[in-house]
Amino acid sequence: MTANQITLWYLVASVCFIFALKGLSSPTTARRGNAFGIAGMTIAVLTTIAVIARGRVDLILMAMLVGGAIGAIVARRVEMTQMPELVAAMHSLVGMAAVLIAVAAVNNPAAFGVQDPMPTGNKLELFIGTFVGAITFSGSVIAFGKLAGLGKKFRLFSSAPVVFKGQHMVNLVLALVMVGFGVAFFLAPGKAWTPFIAMAGIAFVLGVLIIIPIGGADMPVVISMLNSYSGWAAAGIGFSLNNSMLIIAGSLVGSSGAILSYIMCKAMNRSFFSVILGGFGAAEGSAAAGATDRTVRSGSADDAAFLMANAESVIIVPGYGLAVARAQHAVKEMAAKLTAKGVNVRYAIHPVAGRMPGHMNVLLAEAEVPYDQVFEMDDINGEFGTCDVALVLGANDVVNPLAYEKGSPIYGMPILDVVKARTVLVNKRSMAAGYAGLDNPLFYMDKTMMVFGDAKKVVDDIVKALE
Repeated sequence: MTANQITLWYLVASVCFIFALKGLSSPTTARRGNAFGIAGMTIAVLTTIAVIARGRVDLILMAMLVGGAIGAIVARRVEMTQMPELVAAMHSLVGMAAVLIAVAAVNNPAAFGVQDPMPTGNKLELFIGTFVGAITFSGSVIAFGKLAGLGKKFRLFSSAPVVFKGQHMVNLVLALVMVGFGVAFFLAPGKAWTPFIAMAGIAFVLGVLIIIPIGGADMPVVISMLNSYSGWAAAGIGFSLNNSMLIIAGSLVGSSGAILSYIMCKAMNRSFFSVILGGFGAAEGSAAAGATDRTVRSGSADDAAFLMANAESVIIVPGYGLAVARAQHAVKEMAAKLTAKGVNVRYAIHPVAGRMPGHMNVLLAEAEVPYDQVFEMDDINGEFGTCDVALVLGANDVVNPLAYEKGSPIYGMPILDVVKARTVLVNKRSMAAGYAGLDNPLFYMDKTMMVFGDAKKVVDDIVKALE
């Protein structure tokens, strides 16, 4: 295959990736976007194999077979509620891949078509790709542990922030030392293994220290941030290896992840730069004072069915509790019965509902909920004031009115204005605080009725009561 043919096929793959991102921007075109992504990656992989056709293609195919088999098994077994930690795990693999490629390139530049000894320009790009990849790997491992609830086994995985005195100063010193070793690697003649290994080792440690102070409520932002890091790591390695496909694909992932991180930060009232530096999340909230002294009004599924059946409009707010119970299909059936009774049913989606961006959209799409019933926060928040019933299924932090109170740990965070609805129904397993660790005053209001229990069972009971 000639150089021009390689460039052409890589360009075709890149165009497919761009169409994939465009398609994934909307639920209605997401499947088409996935198809473009699959096509682009297939073209990129086949072109790369053609480039090294004279090498040990058999080893590459064996590795692809093993990796593909593992991926297929994981994909079939993973639950939708486990998608956030799966995404974190995938990010860690991308980061480690960048580090391993960098190690191989330093060891034998000629094998990658790079001059030996390696030019300083390539070493600079390799240095950047290596430390970003290392930070991505270790940071993603910590994110995986936090999302998977491994805090009881290892404190660094606690969903609560893990902080210590002088933490930011330690991070700053380590970052400066890491850059210092990177500069030494960049300026040194030859392979310069010592500064390279020291730089990579510090980067692995820094990845852990950046993520451990981030609390569980902020993990959706962390997921998108690490997604961006993995892309930039791949792009950096692509520059050092003069591989246009890695550069383009990595840049697309890095830039789209950065944009998504910015959107998530706005949705959670966070500073974008503090997210990048791992400097947020240390001020997790605690339960509201006096929460244990207050009482709630509870009811049954039959009560909830009666209220919604006699309403003109109902807004459903899905949360992580719905995901855990896998209640999306039951919710769709309930909405269909309410619609048949003349009730205007809509869904309100907060940008960070669940544990990763788009979590609730994916669940509703899986249940084939009509797209015209699903609204983002900015589009539906003004409707809560005229809504008869708001049904909250397992959501907590994204409907917490403490966001309106100065001094609250979540003050300023945009939330769904469920508190403005005429009647609020909340389904939860218990009165336990949400992922942010904050009690929710909404649950104690006179207009609110709590319906305790597993979301799927409760919604199934509501469906029976509506018949």
